[in-house]
Amino acid sequence: MKIIVPMAGRGSRLRPHTLTVPKPLVPVAGKPIVQRLVEDLSASYPGKVDEIAFIIGDFGDEVEKDLLAIAEGLGAKGTIYKQDQPLGTAHAIYCAEPSLSGNVIVAFADTLFRANFDFDANEDGIIWTQRVEDPSAYGVVKLDEEGYITDFVEKPTTFVTDMAIVGIYYFKDGDNLKAELKHLLDNDIKEKGEFQLTNALENMKAKGKRFRPGIIDEWLDCGNKNAVVYSNKRVLSFNKASATVHPSVKTDNSVIIPPCFVGEGAVIENSVIGPHVSVGHNTRIENCVIKNSVIQNDTYVKDVILEDSMLGNKAKYEGSPSVISIGDYSHYSS
Repeated sequence: MKIIVPMAGRGSRLRPHTLTVPKPLVPVAGKPIVQRLVEDLSASYPGKVDEIAFIIGDFGDEVEKDLLAIAEGLGAKGTIYKQDQPLGTAHAIYCAEPSLSGNVIVAFADTLFRANFDFDANEDGIIWTQRVEDPSAYGVVKLDEEGYITDFVEKPTTFVTDMAIVGIYYFKDGDNLKAELKHLLDNDIKEKGEFQLTNALENMKAKGKRFRPGIIDEWLDCGNKNAVVYSNKRVLSFNKASATVHPSVKTDNSVIIPPCFVGEGAVIENSVIGPHVSVGHNTRIENCVIKNSVIQNDTYVKDVILEDSMLGNKAKYEGSPSVISIGDYSHYSS
């Protein structure tokens, strides 16, 4: 099987944290969003994941190396494709055209999920969904009496159903998906100005393909600072493997209240950390009280009380109780 991961968007709502790294590489409970996603999908599939293809923008060589390392860590071949223009979901997936064959999972890497991704690989397709209060912001599906999907509706202006498509799809026949995406692009078939995957799904269904819904237990948005902090809290709470303190962490006159993640080489002095705090690798914290926050790698924090906050990589923050969000390389002292 192959996993296709469209992730070309920068994530403007999460700035300043996405000024230096794309949103799917922002860490939650010590791991990048995209890594958590592909690990969960790989673990759910009973066979071998042969390839993980990442569709990115102009993110630079370092990001590409990080993504290839994630694939390699799962025993899969890593492939990088580029999407130069934001032309919609169908266009994004088709950028990975050489990899669209055989069993394929397509997973958009901008959210986290709590789900049982077990599925029947003999189905034509599985489309994961969750019920939402406001379906007008999503693509949604309707079902027949057998539980198969009868209609795909992109961002309905009137109520159709509350079963929203969350952005994870399984296709038994990747070549068939590729042909339908190509048909949209070749014939300039757009909806609301973009090439939409839901149009390709409608065409496949009209030709006899049957799709079942998969169910997401919890859908965690990571679109802004507050959402990332909340997602970090939820992941630490329900995934005990994420709530760890690395053996190399040095603590002096400090308390770490679980669940927390504290990365390799971190130093905690005269501080109370937790609950629901993630501290990145080689970060130093002195004389602080911090809870429900995300602090990334190589950052220095001193003499502060922090809650509901997010600090980037290589940042420095000293001296003022706050709710803050500062990006990579930022310095602040009061």
